[in-house]
Amino acid sequence: REAPIPKMLAPCLLRRVLLTVPLVFVVALLLAEPVRSDQEAGTAIPAESRPCVDCHAFEFMQRALQDLKKTAYNLDTRTETLLLQVEKRNLCDCVTANLLN
Repeated sequence: REAPIPKMLAPCLLRRVLLTVPLVFVVALLLAEPVRSDQEAGTAIPAESRPCVDCHAFEFMQRALQDLKKTAYNLDTRTETLLLQVEKRNLCDCVTANLLN
């Protein structure tokens, strides 16, 4: 005959394991040394050979300005095209109206 104690012990042990595993994980995360922001992965590039932050910002601004110039040119061209279409339509409407009178 089986003893009733192991049947009751299994759910209790399972519950303890389910509570202990996350607790151990949280404690491990708290005790682990955080990665500092000054630690870089891979090989370190000497500061002398890296472009300065201002140089990167200047290059970025140059590219942004070039993009803006292209966009402005495209908008100007499109506006001129639309204005010519409107003038042509108005001229055609005017000529058609004059022919009907």
